[in-house]
Amino acid sequence: MMHRSHSTLGTPLRVADLPIETEALARALVGLSLGVRSREGIVGGRIVEVEAYLPESDPASHAYRGQTPRNAAMFGPPFHAYVYFIYGNHWCLNLTSEAAGTGAAVLLRALEPLAGIDVMQARRAGQPLRDLARGPGRLAQALAIAGDDNGAAVGPRRRICLYDPGLAARVVASPRVGISSAKDLPLRFTLAGSRFVSSPLPRLRAMV
Repeated sequence: MMHRSHSTLGTPLRVADLPIETEALARALVGLSLGVRSREGIVGGRIVEVEAYLPESDPASHAYRGQTPRNAAMFGPPFHAYVYFIYGNHWCLNLTSEAAGTGAAVLLRALEPLAGIDVMQARRAGQPLRDLARGPGRLAQALAIAGDDNGAAVGPRRRICLYDPGLAARVVASPRVGISSAKDLPLRFTLAGSRFVSSPLPRLRAMV
């Protein structure tokens, strides 16, 4: 399979053009592209699913009980990677939000692979296209995201970069998945009609 160039992802996006408020950022990320530089080239795809984890009042957020060494990146400036290890075998990639000193982030849950697909397949043991980055653990593995990326700034000429593909995105809001607290809040945002989302949508709550 051919290794597509990063131009497939669109035009590098200045993070200053994005909102820092958590829910607004989550909505804005859906439909943008994410690319990660590595020795094998740039890999990435279109963001089709995210979840917002709000500041202060969100019991499902890692920041809810305050700052710790593990979640310190969430309390730094916006548009940095917050990477954590879960279930003993999966890394998860988040993008920090809000002003420095406020703990919040957006979890990247699924991508539609577009660039470096051959590299992603090698990292994911030859899984089919739909399953390369469908779910936060798979996404991090396909992009080779790990603990060394925690706290890294996101932007042009950085290892992790957002891109504007110049395409319209219709966003669906629904409850978050895989959590036990505040599980009914409609803070999961997906690209309408995408087959790359991590799990089926429940009854739709909102269209934005």
